[in-house]
Amino acid sequence: MKSESVVFAVAGMCFGVILGWVIATQQAPRETAPPAAQAPAASDTGAQRPPPTLDEAKVQELTATIQKEPQNAVAQAELANAYFDAERWDDAIQWYERSLKIDPGNPNVSTDLGVSYYYTNRTDEALTQFERSLKIDPNHTKTLLNKGIVLAFGKQDLAAAAEEWKKVVTLAPDSPEGEAARRALEGVAAAHAREGSAAP
Repeated sequence: MKSESVVFAVAGMCFGVILGWVIATQQAPRETAPPAAQAPAASDTGAQRPPPTLDEAKVQELTATIQKEPQNAVAQAELANAYFDAERWDDAIQWYERSLKIDPGNPNVSTDLGVSYYYTNRTDEALTQFERSLKIDPNHTKTLLNKGIVLAFGKQDLAAAAEEWKKVVTLAPDSPEGEAARRALEGVAAAHAREGSAAP
């Protein structure tokens, strides 16, 4: 998937507001979650973005490559990425899984599969997949960042999420993942302050 893609862009959403909702939910459980907590993705302005389009030419090229080279894990992962970027999660899952059968030691593909699971409301499978990624590379910052996001929004477990984000900041403070994790931790602190409770 695109290098800047995580479960959502931490900087590009009302992170503190949603975390405040999570905190309130922890204190007084609710029956339903707001749409943002299910699949959070918002722009800085809050405006609706147009749906992404599938790069059909790339799909055809990669499909032809895979037909000629059925054991080409890289081409299968790239095809999955094309579907991921078009937000066609089920298609992405199919090709990430096929790529991993050939090359199970790729933490990037494994994590992208986990993110795709999350986007199809398969939170537990997403977390299991992230654990597989971390067995390959315990310091894989993209995995740790996404694991924290899924723990926060899929499980409403901000304490566990914050632990994952702290690891990212420690491992790679100046990376895009480190900056996103820092903003997430700041959002947790701000949300807790508004709710009058201590941050994890």
